[in-house]
Amino acid sequence: MDNLELVDSFSEFKELKNIDKQTMQHVLEDVFRAMLKKKFNTDEHIDVIVNIDKGDVQIFLNKEIVDDGEVEDPNIEIAYSDAIKIEPDFEIGEEVTEEFRFADFGRRNVLSLRQNLISRIMELEKDHLYKMYKERIGDIITGEVYQVWKKEIMVLDDEGNELILPKSEQIPSDYFKKGESIRAVVAKVDMRNSTPVIILSRTAPEFLERLFELEVPEVFDGLITIKRIVREPGERAKVAVESYDDRVDPVGACVGMKGSRIHGIVRELRNENIDVINYTSNPQLFIQRALSPAKISSIEIDEEAGRAKVFLKPDQVSLAIGRGGHNIKLGGRLTGYELDVYREGEVDIEDVDLEEFADEIDSWILDELKAVGCDTAKSVLDIGLEDLVKRTDLEDETIAEVFKILKAEFE
Repeated sequence: MDNLELVDSFSEFKELKNIDKQTMQHVLEDVFRAMLKKKFNTDEHIDVIVNIDKGDVQIFLNKEIVDDGEVEDPNIEIAYSDAIKIEPDFEIGEEVTEEFRFADFGRRNVLSLRQNLISRIMELEKDHLYKMYKERIGDIITGEVYQVWKKEIMVLDDEGNELILPKSEQIPSDYFKKGESIRAVVAKVDMRNSTPVIILSRTAPEFLERLFELEVPEVFDGLITIKRIVREPGERAKVAVESYDDRVDPVGACVGMKGSRIHGIVRELRNENIDVINYTSNPQLFIQRALSPAKISSIEIDEEAGRAKVFLKPDQVSLAIGRGGHNIKLGGRLTGYELDVYREGEVDIEDVDLEEFADEIDSWILDELKAVGCDTAKSVLDIGLEDLVKRTDLEDETIAEVFKILKAEFE
């Protein structure tokens, strides 16, 4: 194997986009030096010159000139009689530089050399990919669906890097086919078996925030600040916005003329309902806005417990709770309070407060029922078993048992 053949076998690496020339030069030099050190037991007398632009590598051995018959190590010493054949003016004690012939490596060593180089390059590529996407966590990216599996989707970015979109990070109504364009946010970057795994998400609040930045110039420019975002992916989202400029209406700017700006975001999120509300540090007002479109009669806040009692007229309760209980859940998460909904008005003297059943029904179950606006036995029974299953996170069997206990009270 001659010099040219060996150089050609390595020159393909010089075109790598993700590795700068200086780093590539150091890698090539290190790989060659490691092989030479193994061959000569030292590399102190060796010069390795790498020309990345040409894909060329030259190796020179520096040998000390000694008297004839005194050569102890031919790898680092050369006899005087041999030295003057190269250059007649050489004297004992000087150094002779000889170019190392690649053929002296041997085919097996060259293959090993190539394998080591490939391994080092792969490590550099992985390290570059990890660092690049670690810095892009929270950023939105556009890719192409390459493979669709049951539990995840493989996406390719512009450079052909493989990204993963798990089923758990997809909007429930998401449906993608191979070759489709897809937008998602970089959620996290893990290392698995020394390989970076980039996880994407379409359900993260950051995805919605980035979409607002793309669609609403005032958000991108910082005139409008997104204070908080909470989501039930594919169902509903609440976004609290604030503007430091009195001339800018944050809600109006985010929604756009006749909803022109928010429509694009809603389509991207598979028709997810988005409530944009004005942020305020006043907790009572914030809760009131968070539960819109329901009209609240009064609010009692317990700061220490982190709970708030919300009183509404009977016809407003269902609006406050929302379909599937999403409105009340998101309102609580947005404001940071556990919200308990109560009907305002006359109390049915034949009805029984849920707290009366504390010895028969676990407190966490009672809390779940109160969260969807049920504070009395009849209010639970009036909703019905099927609707209660949809509105709460309780199991069918648990709700059935609750109904049995409550019905027994009135029988």
